[in-house]
Amino acid sequence: MGCGTGLYTRGVLELIRPSTPILCADPSEAMLSQLPVDPGLRPVCASAEQLAGVDGSEAELAVEPGSVDAVMVKEAIHHVAPTARARVVAGLADLLSADGRFLIVMLPTRIAYPLFDAALERFEELQPDPSDVADHMRDAGLSASLAYRDYPLTIPKDRYLAMVRSRYMSLLSTFDDDEIQAGVAEIDARHPETVLSFPDRFAFVLGIRRRSVS
Repeated sequence: MGCGTGLYTRGVLELIRPSTPILCADPSEAMLSQLPVDPGLRPVCASAEQLAGVDGSEAELAVEPGSVDAVMVKEAIHHVAPTARARVVAGLADLLSADGRFLIVMLPTRIAYPLFDAALERFEELQPDPSDVADHMRDAGLSASLAYRDYPLTIPKDRYLAMVRSRYMSLLSTFDDDEIQAGVAEIDARHPETVLSFPDRFAFVLGIRRRSVS
């Protein structure tokens, strides 16, 4: 869910080569149009709310409850409204077959990115708590675990500032051009070094549908 152009999903496909196609779901047809032509990838134009059956509209492709082996949502759960998040998690969990797995990969509530202060503060205001997401999975009848992993990043400062200007995080789209320009100046002044190094921390929320024992 939240496949986008399929950059990450292509890596998953190469790694596991599943016997059935990966359903690449995203609400943006423009994004999905950039998927490579591959029998292992099947585009589905739908939002998480549509696939979960909570917004009253039909997805392009109906996915039957209990019909998928795994669901993955990578860095997209924050796009689901807080008031709908528990219902979306429950609806996506219903798609899982027995022993199916549900993985939500997300940023923690605080990040160490070299962003400007206003962006970091807004991130903390908007980012869901991974612990709450794990609770949503448990409420949906899954066993759930939460783990964090750190990945060190090193990137030239000029490249990173260009990424901020282009609003590489959806969070940055909430700032206007003047605010972004001021934010870039703040980052540049705070970091005189030409290469930025910082940890990229991810939360992995894993839910498993346990096979019922009669």
